Amino acid sequence: MAKVAVIEDDLPTSNQLRTWIESARPGIVVDQWFSRDDAEAAIARERYDLVVLDIELGRERHAGVAIINAINKRHGTPVLVVSAMPATIYRSIMKALDAWDYLQKATFEEADFVETFLEILRSVKEPASASTAELSMDPLRQRTPMWRGHRINLPLTAQRILAALFEKRGQVVSYDELFEVVKSGRNRDNIRKHVSTIRDAFREIDPDFACIENVPMRGFRWADSE
Repeated sequence: MAKVAVIEDDLPTSNQLRTWIESARPGIVVDQWFSRDDAEAAIARERYDLVVLDIELGRERHAGVAIINAINKRHGTPVLVVSAMPATIYRSIMKALDAWDYLQKATFEEADFVETFLEILRSVKEPASASTAELSMDPLRQRTPMWRGHRINLPLTAQRILAALFEKRGQVVSYDELFEVVKSGRNRDNIRKHVSTIRDAFREIDPDFACIENVPMRGFRWADSE
């Protein structure tokens, strides 16, 4: 039975998240924590499958950052951040801390939260592996894709696009096919932005990375490096 922690200082928000989680996965165990001290104590004694976390707890503006660091030192439990902090600023910070995804409050609906939550939980409980000598995708063991032994920090949407390209490596993956793996922004410009994010992430550790090819008017293709 999966066990989840919701770390959120606002009681109505915490209860809403708990209701969504329990409705999406009946029988799941949900612990609610409202302060940094209580959350860190729980993390020290419990093994959670997933943590849903706010960044700001009470007067501690960045309490969530400290909690994520504590999680990473112990179990590396996947973290879904749900915060009112601007996603444009904090998404990259959370990504650098190895959070799995970031949802900004007041910008998403129940369906968005549930889809993201269940996808993370599936990755933990039922991992799908794919690897070559260079690329390894194993959410359970690495939490993020690995390229030539180095972790690639990508948000979940970019990971889904990468997985779709890699699964059909050598073949063109059309825009329509890629629309199926994104939650919102189903247009070509948005797909191109995600692909650009993927390329940039790879090139941070491999400046010569060129495995994702643009196929004009059609989509993209993963071409194994020679």
